[in-house]
Amino acid sequence: MKHDRIKILLVDDEPDILEFLTFNFEKEGYEVYTAGNGVEGKKMAMEVHPDLMILDIMMPEMDGIELCNTLKSMPEFKDTLIVFLTARGEDYSQMAGFNVGADDYIIKPIKLNILMARIKALLKRNTKEKDKQGVINLNNVVIDKVRRLVIIEGKEISLPKKEFNILLLLASQPGKIFTREEIYGKVWGHDVFVGDRTLDVHIRKLREKLNNSLIKTVKGVGYGIID
Repeated sequence: MKHDRIKILLVDDEPDILEFLTFNFEKEGYEVYTAGNGVEGKKMAMEVHPDLMILDIMMPEMDGIELCNTLKSMPEFKDTLIVFLTARGEDYSQMAGFNVGADDYIIKPIKLNILMARIKALLKRNTKEKDKQGVINLNNVVIDKVRRLVIIEGKEISLPKKEFNILLLLASQPGKIFTREEIYGKVWGHDVFVGDRTLDVHIRKLREKLNNSLIKTVKGVGYGIID
C-alpha cells in the first residue's frame, strides 16, 4: 500500500531499532529518514519536514522531550505528528511527552502490529483534519494550507515561507488586528531577534503579490485581514 509523499523521520540511538522500523515502514510505502540522536534529528527535521516523527525519549546530546519541545515551538512543525518510543513506562514520563506536544506514546519492546495500527490511525486522523481546515477563502484569495499556495482568480502563487506564514496567521482570524509582537512571536519565534523593518518589508511584498488591499495596517498597533 503506497502513501504518497508521507515522510516519517525516526530518531533513536539504537541502530537495530532504526533498521527494523525503516524496513517495515518502507515496506508499507512510506518515505523514511533516520537520525541517531536528538541533535541529528533536529537537523534532519529542518531539512525534510516530515509528516510524522518517531522519537526515542532517552538519547544522547538532546533527548526526545527536548527535541519535541524545540520543534513544536517552531511554526513549521506545529502540525507535525510526534510519537514517542521509550522503554520507560512511568506515568511522569508519559506526561512529560504529552506536555510538550506528543501525539502518542509507544512502549518498548515494540509490537509491530500495534505500532503500525496507531501510526496509520494518527495519519488518517491528521488527513481528515487537514481536509476540514485545509482551505481559507477570503474575497478573491484562496489560501491552500496543505499545499502552502495562494490562489488568486485561479492563478497559483507560491510564497516564501515567512510571507506565507504571516498571511496564514492574519487569515486565521479575519477582523483581528495582530500586534507586531504577536506576529514576530508566532512567525519567527520569541527567541529570534528580528529587525524593526523586517515585518514591514514582508507585508509590502505580500501586498504586491496579492495585488489587493486585503491586509489592513493599524498605525502603532499592527496588521490584520479585512474579509
